[in-house]
Amino acid sequence: EDKYAPPQTLDFLNLAMGGEWQLLFSTNLRGGPRPNFRLKELVQRVEPTQLDGSVVNVAEWNLAQGDDGVFDCAGTFSAVCSYEINQGARMLMELKDHKIELLPGSTVPQDVQALVGLIHRTMPTELFDPNEHAVDTTYLDGDLRIVRMTGPSYEGVRDIFIRVGSMEINPVADEQ
Repeated sequence: EDKYAPPQTLDFLNLAMGGEWQLLFSTNLRGGPRPNFRLKELVQRVEPTQLDGSVVNVAEWNLAQGDDGVFDCAGTFSAVCSYEINQGARMLMELKDHKIELLPGSTVPQDVQALVGLIHRTMPTELFDPNEHAVDTTYLDGDLRIVRMTGPSYEGVRDIFIRVGSMEINPVADEQ
């Protein structure tokens, strides 16, 4: 981050930043594993349009509702946001909506409020509700994006994203 030279034009920033980014790491990860809930993947979709745009944080999850441990309920949770760029690469975020969608064949959650609570405790909070915060892009290239949050609750939190499809990360690869 120290040696990073930010994009010099808004067009280049928008071109480089647009697309789908998978969360690789956050300094704000919370909570431990839960036997009945899995957060499978977290992707951020950035759609820039000059000085504003949209960001959708999508968490794919599985839930085991019974005592048998079978993950019979699955879906996505989305935090839909808009943003404006006010200086350099700083995005001022505004939360527009939260959405839960079930995957085909999934059972309906027995307790939707409890499900939202599990997602909230598992997902980095700056991605669950980035309202009234700004996001500074501190590093950006074709495959990697590092952002720093500023604002009342998440000051200094950093998230690292990789572009979806740019590289394969397999933490359980077979050892030779």
